[in-house]
Amino acid sequence: MSSQIKVKRAFSLFSFPPTGKRLQEWISVILCFSLICFNFYNLLFYLRLEHTPSVLVGIFAGVITADFLSGLFHWGADTWGSVELPIVGKAFIRPFREHHIDPTAITRHDFIETNGDNCFMTLVPLANMAYKFVSFSPEALCDSCPWDCYVFALIIFITMTNQIHKWSHTYFGLPRWVVFLQDWHIILPRKHHRIHHVSPHETYFCITTGWLNYPLEKIRFWRCLENIIQGLTGEKPRADDMKWAQKIK
Repeated sequence: MSSQIKVKRAFSLFSFPPTGKRLQEWISVILCFSLICFNFYNLLFYLRLEHTPSVLVGIFAGVITADFLSGLFHWGADTWGSVELPIVGKAFIRPFREHHIDPTAITRHDFIETNGDNCFMTLVPLANMAYKFVSFSPEALCDSCPWDCYVFALIIFITMTNQIHKWSHTYFGLPRWVVFLQDWHIILPRKHHRIHHVSPHETYFCITTGWLNYPLEKIRFWRCLENIIQGLTGEKPRADDMKWAQKIK
């Protein structure tokens, strides 16, 4: 059987999400973006001119944190575990294995399927922020505005990570403003992300902005973590990823 047929069969499981899963994604997206709008309005309301320097630092720190967390999650799913693991194997690890085989499959997912899970993950912190805006005093909200801007930027970029990742694999039909953001490396550029997709997929794991990829590679951050974990557990990094790739050949 050809590798192309095997890839198509593997991805057929993910092409049409079950009704329950699809409903969860729709609800997550609607709630998430409703809370984002509500919180953004309140942040603007309590923002003061004297907050400007600390707000800019907070936003930058939020973006950096989101980029690092995307890399940490991506590295963990790419490097460790097996598709045979209960629950997490099929739900979390298998999509990463398949993505290395067919990187453009993500471009065939619609907006809801692409972003539903990330929207679900950010619902709790968004709801907590909304609760603060309706229950805290105006003075307390003004004082916490820089911190809230950090949290809000972190949430926004985590929410949009899968969409940004999808754009990095899309080479036709992107809106001009997305191409502009990629060209100026405000979000993950297409050329930049291609470095990760060179086998054995052992570098450039950050997929939100990609800002941290070069410095983390220079200090061998992921390699040091892998050496520590391998020394403690005896597990070899990316062993399952290589086995999965061999099955498709």
